[in-house]
Amino acid sequence: MASASMLALIAIVHCMFRTSAFLASFSGKANPNAKFGHLTLPPLCCSTTTTTSNANEDESSSPSSKVGKLSSLKYTSKSTASPGISCEFHAGSEERKERLDEALIEIGLQPDDFLELPEYQGSAALRTYSSFVLPKSKGALAMVNQPRRAAVAANNIAFLLKEHRSHQEEWLRNHDRALEEINQTQRNPITLILDNVRSAHNVGNILRAAEASKCESVLLCGSMTPAPPHPKVLKTALGSAEYVPYEKHGSTLQVIKDLKENNYKVIGVETTSRSIPLWKCSFFDRHTDSDEKGMQSRHVAFVFGNEMIGVDTECLKECDALIALPTHGVKNSLNVATCVSVVIWEALRQWDALQDETMN
Repeated sequence: MASASMLALIAIVHCMFRTSAFLASFSGKANPNAKFGHLTLPPLCCSTTTTTSNANEDESSSPSSKVGKLSSLKYTSKSTASPGISCEFHAGSEERKERLDEALIEIGLQPDDFLELPEYQGSAALRTYSSFVLPKSKGALAMVNQPRRAAVAANNIAFLLKEHRSHQEEWLRNHDRALEEINQTQRNPITLILDNVRSAHNVGNILRAAEASKCESVLLCGSMTPAPPHPKVLKTALGSAEYVPYEKHGSTLQVIKDLKENNYKVIGVETTSRSIPLWKCSFFDRHTDSDEKGMQSRHVAFVFGNEMIGVDTECLKECDALIALPTHGVKNSLNVATCVSVVIWEALRQWDALQDETMN
């Protein structure tokens, strides 16, 4: 029993030391004949250190000199330029570079256009290029040697270059605003009513559109309509759900009646023989008074229905008006989340026009 425990202990120590020696080889500190107590470990299969005895040899004829040559290229990162990287990971680098360059040229990119420019040094695009040509592990080497991997890497590089350029242009506004900036503006008098919209992805997209347009609220009605914290709703909303006022209600019909009692104009969005095109409907009533209080008294609510059966007929009968998005193909309707976005931005257009008209 004691001898078995001793053998197990020796095996553990042996594995620990081999692991530390292997990791040390990546920093150029590995000793191929390292000793621990009375155990003498065999040398590692690939040593990358250069001893003083061969320091003066002709570097151009050794494999390590080729690695050093590649590591000195401008596109290398700190990790790929390390002298401790194993030779076997860099073997075939010239062939990989040729494959990647060909894949880049096929999608309209000349490698020299970004490899030599200083503004791209240190960018994610160059790191991706470097990782393909000079992989850092056996797993990465096996990955980049796959036949179609060069095309995948080229497409990734193309995207990262576009992303890098967009970050350098000050006139682009492709980033989220600060909360302090948003809190300084009032919400637009637009309410969305979802009548048994069953898809969590659609609800998430609608919440995102409602946040982007700064709608007054979103009312999630009926037993079928999912609501946060449903994971699919939150995933599709992309972090916007927490910035949108929303409520869950059981009866869509009762919600419509309550809003009408509070002077909301309720408009049903549905393809019916009674519907008119959305651009022919005035969403906001024009009051005779033009003061700020009068402007704030105008509110509109839109009702959107289930993906299969639409808005419930009893709810449609209770609406003040019915609108539709005319279609010109075989299908008579759009996806409900797409439809919501179109209606919201038409409402914003009319609201902005009404504000300009009142101010003038």
